[in-house]
Amino acid sequence: MKLGVCYYPEHWPEEQWAEDAARMVETGLIWVRIGEFAWSRLEPEEGDFRWEWLDRAVKVLGEAGLQVVMGTPTATPPRWVCEKHPGLFALDKHGHVRGFGSRRHYCFSHDGYRGEAVRIARLMGERYGRNSHVQAWQIDNEYGCHDTIYSYSDAAAVAFRQWLEARYGSIEALNDAWGNVFWSMEYRHFGEVFLPNLTVTEPNPSHVLDFKRFSSDQVARLNRAQVLALRPLTDAPLIHNYMGRIVEFDHFAVGADLDIASWDSYPMGFLEDRSDQPEEVKRRFARSGDPDFQAFHHDLYRAVGKGRWWVMEQQPGPVNWAPHNPDPAPGMARLWAWEAFAHGAEAVCYFRWRQAPFAQEQMHAGLLRPDSVAAPALGEAAQVASELPGVEVETGTAPVGLVFDYESAWAWAAQPQGAEFDYFRLVFDFYRGLRRLGLSVDIVPRDCADLSPWKMVVVPGLMHWGDLGVDAYEGVLVAGPRSGSKTADFQMPVPLPPGLPGVAATVARVESLRADSPVPLEDGGAFRFWREVLEGEALEAAEDGVPARIGTARRQYLGGWPDDEAMMRILREAAEEAGLETLDLPEGLRVRDAGKWRFAINYADRSWKLGKHIPGAPSGRIGAHDVSWWLR
Repeated sequence: MKLGVCYYPEHWPEEQWAEDAARMVETGLIWVRIGEFAWSRLEPEEGDFRWEWLDRAVKVLGEAGLQVVMGTPTATPPRWVCEKHPGLFALDKHGHVRGFGSRRHYCFSHDGYRGEAVRIARLMGERYGRNSHVQAWQIDNEYGCHDTIYSYSDAAAVAFRQWLEARYGSIEALNDAWGNVFWSMEYRHFGEVFLPNLTVTEPNPSHVLDFKRFSSDQVARLNRAQVLALRPLTDAPLIHNYMGRIVEFDHFAVGADLDIASWDSYPMGFLEDRSDQPEEVKRRFARSGDPDFQAFHHDLYRAVGKGRWWVMEQQPGPVNWAPHNPDPAPGMARLWAWEAFAHGAEAVCYFRWRQAPFAQEQMHAGLLRPDSVAAPALGEAAQVASELPGVEVETGTAPVGLVFDYESAWAWAAQPQGAEFDYFRLVFDFYRGLRRLGLSVDIVPRDCADLSPWKMVVVPGLMHWGDLGVDAYEGVLVAGPRSGSKTADFQMPVPLPPGLPGVAATVARVESLRADSPVPLEDGGAFRFWREVLEGEALEAAEDGVPARIGTARRQYLGGWPDDEAMMRILREAAEEAGLETLDLPEGLRVRDAGKWRFAINYADRSWKLGKHIPGAPSGRIGAHDVSWWLR
């Protein structure tokens, strides 16, 4: 477990580099990421390479004792690349060009740009791939940030038609899969297929789903092209830094070509910008972040990275991009790092070393102020570095597996059927419930054929069962709602859903519910947002007598979206059936088990008596915004 930082030597006078490197080492930092936005300084004109400054930066940092993560600069093609390839810009769904002047200004489908990206990645690999100071590589930066996955450009249209022809083989097969007989939407050849935007009313959801599959594949294609360029030139691990609540591409597909997954953790920005929490909860945790959002992504990227994962960017202070950007509470920069390590992170790198005094991110805090005076997080980072020796985390397999599927997110975005129905929100509600019970969780991809490692598996909202090994699974299974409700072609299956082996249930019809009109359940709590009228022998019914859950204590299907009360009750009963100990954690207090260690993480602005809430914990209290760990 190591700490690191993101650094931009091109932003600072060269005579300052050695002093910066020495302070990084003094703080206890090991990793330093550089280069990911430096293309215009490396190649200001086509073929005019200026490597020498980067050579010197790598040398200064490395000789100080730091290990370099080298970024390929392909998230920011310079102006000359854009002029050489004027069609490389993405178009938004309204047909407007998303042009030069910030970052991520390229279309994943543009062959000319992909060639440029491969070229610069290969040249960087040739120069630094065997450099002893460069110990890891980051490919590109934050795929999907700023809503940049979907492009409606000419390049995307051509590539989409080619993708469809490879998938379906014949236009007749495509028409059948999409149900294009409806509204006379049938095509005569693939050249007639357009992109699913600028339609009078909603486009065919099967068309939309395939466009989202295609767009995800284009991300993996560009990433893979850079991987193939770098692999022969370096033995160092290849990484990408994903983001929070980005579901527009399949991270598992991208991660299949990489060695390590990482993500950029901005807890307070995400609470403001990407949370479904009520306003009073956002106020309560405004200076700490959502108590479960970071943990969910830690577990997700541990799965994407096949056990190896980092935090590549950790928030150190106020960010610049959320609706409101408060200062973190004292202790949070330490807590966030330790929580990541408790979930198995190999590295946590703060973003950034020094706050930039210019351009778009000048209001984004760093470990240092622009005048090089220490910001509050510098001391907390040093404290974490001093605490790391002697703590070895082995996450192993958690008792609970939670299935997460990007394709289901695309499907329900294409046809939500209710204003509040959001796949991420649904899965995250189940995750939050498990965490409030003190349970450690693994995220499980949809194609996991062997579910036997987990004592309990939860499957909310999975579009179709596919290769998920539910049939052979003998543990406790909780599925629903909306699981198994479509075929892979986005059609309703017959026999009707859910089609869960071992559960004799039929979804007769569904309704989406107003937020102020939940359906109460007989045993407490209610279904909100979504309710299915089930046919079968009820394990529990709604107060109107309609079955709400069907199956057994060990295998059940939920016909709705549980509110907090129902969620906690249903998950607690299932966990106890699986032989798992549950807790009743107070607001903001969470537990993570990691091998021989148990961690308590307190996001609340008050202290808690540990032993009262966590049996076996040391005596005493855990302070506000504090973290504690002990041998289990």
